[in-house]
Amino acid sequence: MAANSRLEVGDTAPPFTLTDADGGTVSLSDYAGRQVIVYFYPAAMTPGCTKEACDFRDNLAELNEAGVAVVGISPDKPEKLAKFVARDELNFPLLSDPDKEVMLAYGAYGEKKLYGKVVTGVIRSTFLVDADGTIAAAQYNVRATGHVAKLRRDLSL
Repeated sequence: MAANSRLEVGDTAPPFTLTDADGGTVSLSDYAGRQVIVYFYPAAMTPGCTKEACDFRDNLAELNEAGVAVVGISPDKPEKLAKFVARDELNFPLLSDPDKEVMLAYGAYGEKKLYGKVVTGVIRSTFLVDADGTIAAAQYNVRATGHVAKLRRDLSL
């Protein structure tokens, strides 16, 4: 499984249709005509991913008021995502990408440093997709803690 190149501002956002925590499907095209943050995280219910998801949860009302939706994507199975949503009262869709096809398309899977070692895995990444389906912001190797506040500052949201 080779890592794809990274997306840049102005690129067309790769389309996707994935299963959500409830077993339904969510597509990028469901958000056509509005902005959506698509963020990739390594694993549901781990400390860093929980902090990041709760940060999006706690800022969702303000993001929605600015016209921005949020979608989280991980390789977790829908059943685990459902537990994560219930445990932390998450209020936005979490999608399952077990084959990592969408992660590869966004450049969010590949080599990364983990505790000083080079490993292959999910690269914590966040994208703002504009209403026309283009990438308005692409951030790789983001920090779980404080990421949403930085994102809001960077994007003036």
